[in-house]
Amino acid sequence: MIPLCFSACGASVTLDEARGGVDPPRPLTPRRERVTLVVDGTHFIVDPALFVAHPDTMLGRMFGPARQHNFTRPNAKGEYEVAEGIGASIFRVILDFYRGGLLQCPEGVPVAELREACDYLCINFDYSTVRCRDLSALLHELSNDGARRQFEVFLEELVVPAMVSSAQEGERECHIVVLLDDDIVDWDQDNPPPMGEEYSQILYSTRLYRFFKYIENRDVAKALLKERGLKNIRIGVEGYPTCKEKVKRRPGGRSEVIYNYVQRPFIQLSWEKEEGKSRHVDFQCVRSKSVPNLTATLEEGPVRPAATPTPQVDELDRLNGPSPQMRPSNPFSRPKRI
Repeated sequence: MIPLCFSACGASVTLDEARGGVDPPRPLTPRRERVTLVVDGTHFIVDPALFVAHPDTMLGRMFGPARQHNFTRPNAKGEYEVAEGIGASIFRVILDFYRGGLLQCPEGVPVAELREACDYLCINFDYSTVRCRDLSALLHELSNDGARRQFEVFLEELVVPAMVSSAQEGERECHIVVLLDDDIVDWDQDNPPPMGEEYSQILYSTRLYRFFKYIENRDVAKALLKERGLKNIRIGVEGYPTCKEKVKRRPGGRSEVIYNYVQRPFIQLSWEKEEGKSRHVDFQCVRSKSVPNLTATLEEGPVRPAATPTPQVDELDRLNGPSPQMRPSNPFSRPKRI
């Protein structure tokens, strides 16, 4: 008997299949692609679709459209060597993020190491993506993020204008003192503090003062300033004179003003590339040795005069100055004292 066929929506089944006697053929599902990643000598076989679902991360970019343009190439064995410098245990945590959206930091793994891996792989590191038993270490990293964002605002609004003001006056460095909003500086014009505070830039900001109370925030600020190309960075706390406390009379009628000092944060930095190099003209004089017995010297032979030292000059002066003229020297002349 010839089996009858029914057609519905373009799919054909036989009568026996329609009666349930024979199961209809199922469409073949293609095998999902797998790639082998080599991290710290360990092989991970994963589905690249996990990474493509997060296109903002580094692995998402590597195995997304970039792979079609041969931006990501396997080695001779067809394996992908990725995440250089990241340990295998850390990378397992990274894979859990791609599978479930959370970074569960296991015990024994430093949170700072997981943070560095997230920064390298462009994975968002905050409380919405990280779970950790060591809350102290986690909050420390989150505080560093907040301090960096906060100091970027302070830098643009307060610190950079102070540096620009010093640079416009011809200075090559800047010393900034941070005072409270309600601090009052009242110096005696005839007897100012004898420590050079008049050359400091003053910033009145209680918020910046509170920011610099923590050593960790100072470290974050110093790292950010170094990233911006500044040199000789020092951030700390020092005494700053605000107003005179009393006046002492010295013998001879001279008066001495004693000031009240308060502990306030300071920033000292420079923007010159050549550090610690002096560009002043350094004249050096060396005494020449005299000849005690000219007759004995003539019998031995002609005496060469001692070389006259030349001053050390700046390279710009050497280029712009006149060319030196050679003078004939008399081998028998006695060198002059300098």
